[in-house]
Amino acid sequence: QVQSVESGGGSVQTGGSLRLSCAASGYTSRHYCMGWFRQAPGKERETVARISADTLTAFANITHYADFVKGRFIISRDNAKNTVYLQMNRLEPADTAMYYCAAAVGCDSRPSAYIYWGQGTQVTVSS
Repeated sequence: QVQSVESGGGSVQTGGSLRLSCAASGYTSRHYCMGWFRQAPGKERETVARISADTLTAFANITHYADFVKGRFIISRDNAKNTVYLQMNRLEPADTAMYYCAAAVGCDSRPSAYIYWGQGTQVTVSS
C-alpha cells in the first residue's frame, strides 16, 4: 500500500519540542515535494510546511513555512531513510492538532494537491 506513515506525536507543555517523522511507504519521497499539514477539531486542514523535491535540477529542497510556524518549525528530509521530518520548537497550545504528511508532484500550498496521505500523529500542547 502506498502511503505515508507519521510518528513522533505526543503531549508536551508550552515551549516544548517534538520531532515528527514521515516514512514513505511504497514510494520514494525524494522525487516529490513533501508537505506537513495539520487539522484541529472543527477546523479545516492547513498547510504547515513544504520541502521541494530533492531530484529537481534547480530549486531542490526549497522549504516553505506557514507564517504561524516560521522561526519555530523546521522541515527536512533524510533520503537514505526515505523519511521527512518536522522539528517543532517553542510549541504553543494553538499547535494542538493531528499532523499529517503527504506528497505532491508540484509544491502546491493546497492540501488538495497532495497524495499518499497517512493516518496522522496527534500533537497536544498544554499551557
